[in-house]
Amino acid sequence: MGSNRAYGRWLALGLGFAFLYIPIITLIVYSFNASSLVTDWTGFSLRWYYALFNDDALLRAAWLSFRIAFLTATAAVVIGTWAGVVLSRMGRFRGFTLYAGMLSAPLVVPEVVLGISLLLMFVEMGSVLGWPAGRGMFTIWVGHVMLCVAYVAVIIQSRLRDMDRSLEEAALDLGATPLKVFFLITLPLIAPALASAWLLSFTLSLDDVVVASFLSGPGYTTLPLEVFARVRLGLKPEVNALATIFILVVGLCAILAHRMQNRKERS
Repeated sequence: MGSNRAYGRWLALGLGFAFLYIPIITLIVYSFNASSLVTDWTGFSLRWYYALFNDDALLRAAWLSFRIAFLTATAAVVIGTWAGVVLSRMGRFRGFTLYAGMLSAPLVVPEVVLGISLLLMFVEMGSVLGWPAGRGMFTIWVGHVMLCVAYVAVIIQSRLRDMDRSLEEAALDLGATPLKVFFLITLPLIAPALASAWLLSFTLSLDDVVVASFLSGPGYTTLPLEVFARVRLGLKPEVNALATIFILVVGLCAILAHRMQNRKERS
């Protein structure tokens, strides 16, 4: 009976991993395909990697997406950390329900509604204040930060609630100010959660299509928008090559973050 249960668990685990990773492995394999057709294997070749590095439009879109994702993740972690601290440490102050509801709104409101709302806000600001003059990197960044702050706040709030407060209370009893306790005690203890929140925000920003489609302007096309625009004309295998490079970079970052987290937990 026990062996059957173990076999069933391993089977379920294997099917889950196959469902997740077989499409990714297939994409990586076909990035080395010599054929111009995405699904027709004719032999091994690096021609699409050479074509990728000669595709200026795709590279510009990828570089823009990386910059926006980096800035979004950094700003979202800074703002979301303070929001999570307020939720978990400040108690139920007046307006707490409204604060928590507004903070978590991007989690439940459709991205189409968020995109339209931000677009109308920027258009009105442009007509009244003359700023921003147009839609571009800044407007996309603001939209992505608003979307990602809610996720960061939830992660940080959960980590702070599970954390033992005895170290913070001991530091306060020894005369440390609350701000010093936060930077010297609390932040190092929640560092793994901060890394996880940063990576999640980076991924959400890099992958976003809906909000970016409303807030982008001429000359500011992100990578997902560029790929979706090319789908109408038929994808070329250099997109597979770009996706393979993305997978390798993200995989290396995830491995490094996991090692740093394990080292931090051991220390």
